[in-house]
Amino acid sequence: MKVVSLETHIVAVPPPHIGGMYWIFVKLKTDCGIEGIGEIYSATFHPNAMGPIIDDVFSRYLLDKDPHHVERLWREAYSSGFTQRPDLTMMGVVSGLEMACWDIVGKAAGKPVYELLGGRVHERLRSYTYLYPKNRRGEYDYDDPDLAAECAAENVKRGFTAVKFDPAGPYTAYSGHHLSLEVMDRCETFCRKVREAVGSKADLLFGTHGQMVPASAIRLAKRLEKYDPLWFEEPVPPGQHDAMAEVAKHTSIPISAGERLTTKYEFHKLLEAGGASILQLNVARVGGLLEAKKIATLAEVYYAQIAPHLYNGPVGAAASVQLATCTPNFLIQESIGTWGGFHAEVLKTPIRWEDGYIIPSTEPGLGVELNMEVVRQHTPYTGERLHLQMAPKPFDVKDLAPAKG
Repeated sequence: MKVVSLETHIVAVPPPHIGGMYWIFVKLKTDCGIEGIGEIYSATFHPNAMGPIIDDVFSRYLLDKDPHHVERLWREAYSSGFTQRPDLTMMGVVSGLEMACWDIVGKAAGKPVYELLGGRVHERLRSYTYLYPKNRRGEYDYDDPDLAAECAAENVKRGFTAVKFDPAGPYTAYSGHHLSLEVMDRCETFCRKVREAVGSKADLLFGTHGQMVPASAIRLAKRLEKYDPLWFEEPVPPGQHDAMAEVAKHTSIPISAGERLTTKYEFHKLLEAGGASILQLNVARVGGLLEAKKIATLAEVYYAQIAPHLYNGPVGAAASVQLATCTPNFLIQESIGTWGGFHAEVLKTPIRWEDGYIIPSTEPGLGVELNMEVVRQHTPYTGERLHLQMAPKPFDVKDLAPAKG
């Protein structure tokens, strides 16, 4: 069996752009007619730049090669251009191509991918969602703690046993920084009101995206400990594992991190330093399914768990579900709501969610297929924004709006 062709589809996500501005899907085809799909989580460069990069990696390391040989693909791409070091863009491309290979391999074997990566461990997967509160005008409003509390209570009624929120903005290219007292007050108010709304029926997941320096993160953590969050997410910028460990040593709240890390090497440094006890690897960025499985195994050695990150499309989500299903130290999977909306429309059959849990597919491969009619309707992406963006100005307390609640 050989891979003989590649299609790349850059799909524009319609407003309100839940899951990012666009999704990059790849489709591989073999000489025996089997097709496999994957998703590339790419935030660094615009899709116009990514297209030629994807073509180059495919032609060099996968064209006319056996899709079973994912170790060879990974190692040769990782070493591309005499690098042999974690490269965020390269590993994003490899992730999508590698999961498409696994989709082919699973279909050829007539088995879900999780059965080929160790076998099914979990019958269902606990999931959580970000809070997406709407005000009376029907607009998303992430600054009102009362709306957040109402939204949390509604999600618990739907079956979720954990909810995530992130009131510690802004995210700036100049982070980390010290939070203002006003922002810390807002964070504490959010935690208090959401905890009051859900009681002990749901875990609180306190999200941040590396906004703080360690000293500021420790100050905030002490305020939040009384509300007993399940985790304090990426409190300092990624890359300095000792700084993350400094925060972990000074709080009882478990530290989670990893959505911006890639490869086993970066995660090993984080674990070795004691920087996190919950790893939020993204299968569509980290280097693919086999690399994600290796990272999960590293975590197991340190008695850490995985909570796969997911702020992208449903193909990457399907791969994440495959990983979680066969991983003993799985904790919880990020969901985009209950997998409705555009995440459902772009698939022939939506990801199955029931009463707070994702139900893994028993279909061969990744268990999902793209609805190509919908894909074509939303191709290409013509916007200028990247998948996610940070504020271009340094943090300044004078720029903050008055806290609500």
